[in-house]
Amino acid sequence: MEPLSENVEENLDRFIVEALETGCVWGLEGPEGFALCPSEDNDDVDVMPFWSQPEFAQAVCVDEWSVYKPVPVSLEEFLDEWVDGMHADILLVGINWTEELEGMEMEPLDLAEEFDSEMK
Repeated sequence: MEPLSENVEENLDRFIVEALETGCVWGLEGPEGFALCPSEDNDDVDVMPFWSQPEFAQAVCVDEWSVYKPVPVSLEEFLDEWVDGMHADILLVGINWTEELEGMEMEPLDLAEEFDSEMK
């Protein structure tokens, strides 16, 4: 499998294409629930990261993230329930972050619009 790009836009495109192909996205679940971390851009907001492949999610499960394991979330459930929930909770979505936890942070409803555009 080809590794993630240094280009966050490419990783976003890959996230959408692969999620549509497989029908799921991958989050990280640990003893306290799903992984959250502070936003790089806004100190008042947390980010919940998701990946298009379990291998990408597993790659960040080291050091303080070693308590997490990748879990699938069906794309239908993600778009129908998670997106609205994250928006209501004022969370951003992390998209296909690299092993260094670097990547795009998006407003959940903006991500849903990206999926809608790709599906049309």
